[in-house]
Amino acid sequence: MHLSKEEKEQIFETYGQGKSDTGSPESQIALFSVRIKHLTEHLKENHKDHATARALKALVGQRRSLLDYLIRKDINRYRAIIAKKELGIRK
Repeated sequence: MHLSKEEKEQIFETYGQGKSDTGSPESQIALFSVRIKHLTEHLKENHKDHATARALKALVGQRRSLLDYLIRKDINRYRAIIAKKELGIRK
């Protein structure tokens, strides 16, 4: 999956502090969530694609690590990102 520059900027603007905010945990979590959603749909059709399944597990682990980081550093930011239902994160 390849996201265009405009799509990424839109994600960063919505969940981060601006279009060029690529480093904040919130923007990275949002980007990972979009990629996870895409890979999940791909695996529903191609269940024997083991390389994609491995990549999906790695992305989920990276997103979990960022969420754990937010819990440790700022619980309010964590609660705000979890509350956004369009990301599909549940705890």
